Formats: sequence, structure tokens, C-alpha cells
Amino acid sequence: MTFKTTLKLSAAAASLVILAGCASSGALEEVRMTAESAQADAAEARSIATQAQNTANQAQRDAQAAMQMSEQNRDEMNRMFQRSMQK
Repeated sequence: MTFKTTLKLSAAAASLVILAGCASSGALEEVRMTAESAQADAAEARSIATQAQNTANQAQRDAQAAMQMSEQNRDEMNRMFQRSMQK
């Protein structure tokens, strides 16, 4: 369940309880539990997103390093080719 969906469901549940007018302590407890669950889901989603961002950043650094190495190899091959053509 996504963070936005969880928040929407939590808001809807809270609204229904408030609109009912005679919210019992059991209903309030259910709303509290729903809100806590939504907060836990949001925290988990944030953690997963942070891990994904870190992984993406590392992949980008690796790709940049590979590109640099490729360019260095190409330059070295060009120098070797030029030396062989001079002989």
C-alpha cells in the first residue's frame, strides 16, 4: 500500500468516526491504530526510498567510473595505433 493511499484511508476512517457523532472509545482506538499503522507504513516507505536512492547513486558513480576507464582505454589504443603507424 502506498503512502498516499494509506494517508487517504486514514483520513477517511477518521472522518467517518468524527461524522458519526457518537464515537466510542473503541472507535477512537481503531482510528489511533490506523494512524499509527499509516505512520509505520510511511516510515518504511521512506526507508525503502532512501535505500533505492543510495543504490541509484552508487550505480551512477559506477557508470561514470566505467565511462572514464573506457575513455582512457580508447585514448591509449589511439596512441598505440599512432605509434604503430609511425614505424
